[in-house]
Amino acid sequence: MIYAIGDLHLDYSKKKPMDIFGEQWVDHEEKIFKNWNSLIDDEDIVLLPGDISWALKLDEAYADLRRIDQLPGQKIITKGNHDYWWQGPKKLKELNLDSIIFLQNSSFTYENVGIGGTRGWISEDVEDFSEKDERIFNRELNRLKLSLDSIDKNVDVKIAMLHYPPFNMDSTPNGFVNLMEEYHVDICIYGHLHAEGHNYVIEDMVQGIQFYCVSSDYIDFIPRKIIL
Repeated sequence: MIYAIGDLHLDYSKKKPMDIFGEQWVDHEEKIFKNWNSLIDDEDIVLLPGDISWALKLDEAYADLRRIDQLPGQKIITKGNHDYWWQGPKKLKELNLDSIIFLQNSSFTYENVGIGGTRGWISEDVEDFSEKDERIFNRELNRLKLSLDSIDKNVDVKIAMLHYPPFNMDSTPNGFVNLMEEYHVDICIYGHLHAEGHNYVIEDMVQGIQFYCVSSDYIDFIPRKIIL
């Protein structure tokens, strides 16, 4: 089975308590690990679309990544806006984490399912969207293209992992959706939205793609089943 859960916001150092964002975040790490262990088997796949650890450097994030590595299942991770520790594929591979695959301009195939992804970026209709934002937005579009290009053409199902929701503030689809449609993506998961942001969640079939929000607090810190 394939599950997904985003925005783990782990902090091995215990210096960044998440309960300042609401009572639902009290002991959120314990909730995630308990639910994960009760639900996930070693043969399952778990998609983690960003905001994995509050660490600022890779060596600091290793403790959190190691905890994830020790959980059941194969984990596929893409970058979130708070993953400042993230480095290039070579550095990430050198961590030698047995059950974690980091996607960056790359993809992963599980049976008949191809999985690609990237971080994404804020929508272009945000009030203070700048030239710098436009450059990042276009760069992330290209990274998604490279990732989807690398998926085996013979797979039956394509999943795209994004951290940012691929929708404008008015809930219309943005360029990421158009690109996914071009590549015949079947399912897109995303996170990033918390608290009042849940009002902007879209979980419909849009342009032939089924969308799921998997922010950990949105799914009550329980990994969400995406494919049987």
